[in-house]
Amino acid sequence: MAELLHGVGRRKTSVARVYLKPGEGKIIANGKPMEEFFAADPYFKQRAAVAVYKPFEVTGTLNKYDVKVNLSGGGVTGQIDALRMGIARALLKVDANHRKALRKEGLLTRDSRMVERKKYGYKKARRSEQYSKR
Repeated sequence: MAELLHGVGRRKTSVARVYLKPGEGKIIANGKPMEEFFAADPYFKQRAAVAVYKPFEVTGTLNKYDVKVNLSGGGVTGQIDALRMGIARALLKVDANHRKALRKEGLLTRDSRMVERKKYGYKKARRSEQYSKR
């Protein structure tokens, strides 16, 4: 099993193309270590560490695979969630028996919530102009 296992995760407008290969648990995001990639804000760095390793913890494969991921679009939250979903989908290709555990934790469900578009004549998607009596 020396070939790369592939999974795609999406959230909002973010896309994560994930490639797994047997290794010691390194995660490289857009050519940088994950800790460096999400280092801008300590909150996001901690959230990324918890969320991204969740699929590995659920399936019992922590530190068994190296991850290379191409992240594009969206913001930090969307990219973290897309990465988590991509890893979960790639782990399904390792062993289909992981499906039940991953599904129970909600790691295979695509979060379809998107930003609502701005409507004509409104300030935002639903916020209308303020009424002025005079």
